Amino acid sequence: MKIFPKSADEIEKMRVAGRMAAEVLEMIGHYIQPGVTTAEIDRLCHEHIVNVQNAYPSALNYRGFPKAVCTSVNQVVCHGIPSEKKVLKHGDIINIDVAVTFNEYFGDTSKMFQVGNTAVHSHRLCKVTQECLYKAIDIIRPGVRLGDVGDIIQTHAERNYYSVVREYCGHGIGRVFHEDPQVMHVGKPSTGLVLEEGMTFTIEPMINAGKAQTKLKKDGWTVETRDGRNSAQWEHTLVVTSDGVEVLTARKDESF
Repeated sequence: MKIFPKSADEIEKMRVAGRMAAEVLEMIGHYIQPGVTTAEIDRLCHEHIVNVQNAYPSALNYRGFPKAVCTSVNQVVCHGIPSEKKVLKHGDIINIDVAVTFNEYFGDTSKMFQVGNTAVHSHRLCKVTQECLYKAIDIIRPGVRLGDVGDIIQTHAERNYYSVVREYCGHGIGRVFHEDPQVMHVGKPSTGLVLEEGMTFTIEPMINAGKAQTKLKKDGWTVETRDGRNSAQWEHTLVVTSDGVEVLTARKDESF
């Protein structure tokens, strides 16, 4: 596993791409309501990235993925394909995963949205999953190990009677969409890769209301919970700084 910390110039380019990805999620929130299709969400995101930002939607055609963003509704864990047939309804929860390529560098982020009037248990799942991400971000600094990151996510999820998806994880990112290291969302303290200044990667915990097991649908992309219970995910792209962390995909409604 070869991991190359990014230069100041590379980090600045990632900062721009990360801000663009965050901006897409800020824009699309106004359209998340009952009656909207996930295909319409994809179209709006695609048009904003291409026509407003003059950038490229990284997911489009990546290993054959057919759309600009991933839209994962309710029991879909990740990689949901936008469709005209999927109409949002009251009570749904949806993860929108956006990645933007600009000036050859990537920004990757996702957010949970609640559609109309959601049940208390759905709201709680989204909230606890976001807390898992934030708790992990809070400990990032040089010298921390990836096992510590996985442990803090796993501990918080399981204390709240949820489970953590094992098959999918965070990843290194930069001029390459997915590179080393793999960032697992479970782990043991004081184990794994030691973080260094300049390392860039995503943390993107996928937390299930029921059991951790997943299944891949026949389309080759859509991942669902095996027991049909809901799943939630939040994601940010980060860079390790000299004394902590910078969240490159931070939205305006967040403070780090």
